[in-house]
Amino acid sequence: MADRVHSGPESPSKGHLPPEDRPVSLPKGTYVIQIPKDQIYRVPPPENASRVRQYYARRKPRRSCCRRFCCCLIFLLVAASILAGVAASVFYFVAKPEAPGYSVTALAIDGLNLTSSSEVSPAVDATVRAANGNHKIGIYYGGGSSLELYYTDIRLSEGALPEFYQPTNNVTVFTAAMRGKGIVLTSQIHQDLKAAQSQGKVPLKLKIKAPVKFKIGSVQTWEINVKVTCNITVDKLASTAMIVSTDCSYGMDLFS
Repeated sequence: MADRVHSGPESPSKGHLPPEDRPVSLPKGTYVIQIPKDQIYRVPPPENASRVRQYYARRKPRRSCCRRFCCCLIFLLVAASILAGVAASVFYFVAKPEAPGYSVTALAIDGLNLTSSSEVSPAVDATVRAANGNHKIGIYYGGGSSLELYYTDIRLSEGALPEFYQPTNNVTVFTAAMRGKGIVLTSQIHQDLKAAQSQGKVPLKLKIKAPVKFKIGSVQTWEINVKVTCNITVDKLASTAMIVSTDCSYGMDLFS
């Protein structure tokens, strides 16, 4: 009796594979897969969505606080500028300030020997006239002032102004001592100074820097630097020198 052979379920042949198991044949070549831009930049993966929401929730209050702070700062700066302008206008119309005047009335020069080529140490006494023509403003001259006497670009001597208070409608004349030490003058400078003396016209320049405070009533301003430049011509470099001409100009550094 022939044995019966029980075969199991038939396996599909290669030509009869189910659709889902069939290999997909793709044409050869390069492929570009386009993904919507929204999905790349705006839509986070689901597992990170909660983290993104927390991140933006923390950032928004900081931005709003910074904006409020900047707005307040700008407002305060604008308000301060307006108040300062109003105060300056009121001060001008109430006090009616006038610029102080300065001039040099005498220069006594010693120690500037032009007959020798050795170093010189000039000693100069400058007599300065300061006029305060204001009816309501006094002037405090404080420490830290300076005087410098120049011939061309050579500083011959230096010194300082006295400290004093100048009341309203006042003219104060003072003498400031200036000293120089170990100054070397070239042969050309010697020749130029000798030629100027022979003509009776030696050009010099005096620079003054004075820290001052203006006072109106019981109120004082902050410290302001007054700068004066005087172009002076003397007839000779001696203690008996006479001033031939003088021309002074001045300016102020309000926030120096």
